[in-house]
Amino acid sequence: MSSITQTSNRFQQGVNRLLQSRVATILATPHGVDRYLEVLNPMWSVDEVRAEVERVDYLTDDSATVTLRPNSNWQGFIPGQFVQLTVTIDGKRQTRCYSPANSVHRADGRIELTVKAHANGFVSRYLREQMSVGEVVTLSQAAGEFALPAERPERVLLISGGSGITPVMSMLRTLCDEGFSGPVTFLHYANSAADMIYASELESIAERHDNVTLLRCFNDESEHGELTGLFSREHLFRSVPDYAEATVFLCGPPPMMAAVEKIWEEDGLGDRLHKEQFTLASPDLQSDNVAGEVRFLQSERVEVNSGATLLEQAEEAGLTPQSGCRMGICHTCSCRKTAGKVRDIRTGEISDASEEIIQICVTVPVGTVTLDI
Repeated sequence: MSSITQTSNRFQQGVNRLLQSRVATILATPHGVDRYLEVLNPMWSVDEVRAEVERVDYLTDDSATVTLRPNSNWQGFIPGQFVQLTVTIDGKRQTRCYSPANSVHRADGRIELTVKAHANGFVSRYLREQMSVGEVVTLSQAAGEFALPAERPERVLLISGGSGITPVMSMLRTLCDEGFSGPVTFLHYANSAADMIYASELESIAERHDNVTLLRCFNDESEHGELTGLFSREHLFRSVPDYAEATVFLCGPPPMMAAVEKIWEEDGLGDRLHKEQFTLASPDLQSDNVAGEVRFLQSERVEVNSGATLLEQAEEAGLTPQSGCRMGICHTCSCRKTAGKVRDIRTGEISDASEEIIQICVTVPVGTVTLDI
């Protein structure tokens, strides 16, 4: 490290200590230090991770790959983990969870997020259609237990579907940068070749690395993939005969993940399967009698139970509870239920505890429920 860089780092550390001091906090009251810093430079913050959009690429017709330059508060991530990305849309801050897709060894320290835009995806459509270079966003520090272990496995099997490719892409890129020599199989499911994110790069990686096997599976037989159709045991027997020896990392849509989990459970290999789910199946609103009310204690509002998640019903009532991933991962939406029964749409389990902390993005009311919102 050069003497100039060392001096710059010491100066920055000194400035940060000063800004975090009690004196600075008092002087900045009531707005806070960050409010004044962002007037000078929107990237400046005492402890918040902010990042500037450096480029936006479109690898498929319905996705956006955003390259971000984070400020010095960014502490890095482990391949597979996610971050909470906050953007301001029409004057309101919106937060969602995405997994960095880049290698942790990326030389320039940039973060790469690839997002598939969904028809009802408010934030994902914004990133695809309106995100612009120079925009400043906010990030959380990386989190999540779905991560490549520090002691690399001897044999790796990466299974992904759709936009679930991003965390396992980070794992593959990282392993390649480290010169990992163990066998790696990358098995990806997509509707078509045109829908496959990172298609060209994956082909290039497989050509350059003898230990990497790329298996692409498309629904249409006319597509030039190694496999066709939905995930099955036959796919494993035919293309990954040693799957029982591999440490597996799985991310994709719920039906595909359920099919993979079923086989690993049947074979007694559950301890080798690591998974992350970034999409939720729609709740089965007909499985319970949709009745009663949703009562919002602090807001003094009462709404007829529509059967939607409690987060959606709160928003329909004009409330703005904190939320992040909207799929039960980040716990940002957690709040206190003071009365009533709720059902977890991920597991179907019903909880009738009189008072408890629940994640309102993945629970629906069963009859009348009261929330401390």
